[in-house]
Amino acid sequence: MPFPDELGPAVNVLDYNPDWPAEFTHLAARLQAVLGDRAVAIDHVGSTSVPGLAAKNCIDAQVRVTALSTDLVELLESAGFRCRPEPWNRVEISSGRRCDKLVFAPPVGERATNVHIRLADGPNARYALLFRDYLRSDDNARQSWGAFKQRLAQSVPDIFDYGQIKAPATEILMAAAERWAAHTGWTV
Repeated sequence: MPFPDELGPAVNVLDYNPDWPAEFTHLAARLQAVLGDRAVAIDHVGSTSVPGLAAKNCIDAQVRVTALSTDLVELLESAGFRCRPEPWNRVEISSGRRCDKLVFAPPVGERATNVHIRLADGPNARYALLFRDYLRSDDNARQSWGAFKQRLAQSVPDIFDYGQIKAPATEILMAAAERWAAHTGWTV
């Protein structure tokens, strides 16, 4: 759930903004400065990473690490990032495996972001990259997914309800992404 300063009136899915990649680049540089060599890679993931895809105006960054540790929390919190406390921001199921993770909100007053910390070799890190790369490669899937999210946001403006409805639809999208990965030989 959002922190109190992040609450808005409703879910708003916008047309693609060409400024999003530059905003990610700025965020990635900040994260790299804070985390140093603990970050194996910092990836732009989520809908704002897909040119042409409608998205909530929230930049998602994935930081791939070799281990999830308390020093990561301390480093990010010392830079003002806030660790999201909800259970679903601590664990996710990906490819049938339980995957630990951490998710951070931005410092108070900064642009909407989610910083996802995942194990570099975890299936959930692969999942985020596959989502991005599949939608970048398939115009029809990208347009359909964006239209679905815009219609959903208009019908279900509550962020929690929006997420609950979008989750099973995401699994259908990702089944198509897995077929695409197998067909094309895509790998991380």
